[in-house]
Amino acid sequence: MQDGSKRAIIAAFFANLGIAVSKFVGFLLTGSAGLAAESVHSLADTGNQGLLILGGNRAVRPRDAEHPFGHSRERFFWAFIVALILFSMGGMFALYEGIQKLRHPHETENLGIALGILGVAIVLEGFSLRTAVRETAHVKPAGQSHWRFIRSAKQPELPTVLGHPGHRDEKPPHGRDSRARRPEGA
Repeated sequence: MQDGSKRAIIAAFFANLGIAVSKFVGFLLTGSAGLAAESVHSLADTGNQGLLILGGNRAVRPRDAEHPFGHSRERFFWAFIVALILFSMGGMFALYEGIQKLRHPHETENLGIALGILGVAIVLEGFSLRTAVRETAHVKPAGQSHWRFIRSAKQPELPTVLGHPGHRDEKPPHGRDSRARRPEGA
């Protein structure tokens, strides 16, 4: 794993951990079950970054008799596991929470605490995004969009951190090639 990837992952790890702690403190102050669930969700995001670090560390092990080509592909396996967790567990959690809010709506209580947690999350996610963008600049070809980089990068860590749901900085291009001209009248 490149140093830039590791820096971006570590920044995302601590950002997600800070967000989890702020949500847990909010839960302790308010007793909100929603904040308790959200703190667990942010802790799971922290675990995802831990899995990326694990994969990067395992990938640099030397080759052996059982793995004559080395372990470098292991980082792709752990990035795949992170993707599975994000899309399956994250999707199920969002669906469950959405249904619960529709079935049992209630007014916002403790708005100051909620806005404080939101402010902490914005600052920490911004720090994580800034770190990922800076580290991407070292490996992304000049003029290439971040979306194109995420789709074409050969290393899994930076695109995983950069493509985290909290870091959506560009809309995906239309069609296969964003540089392709659209037909007239479209």
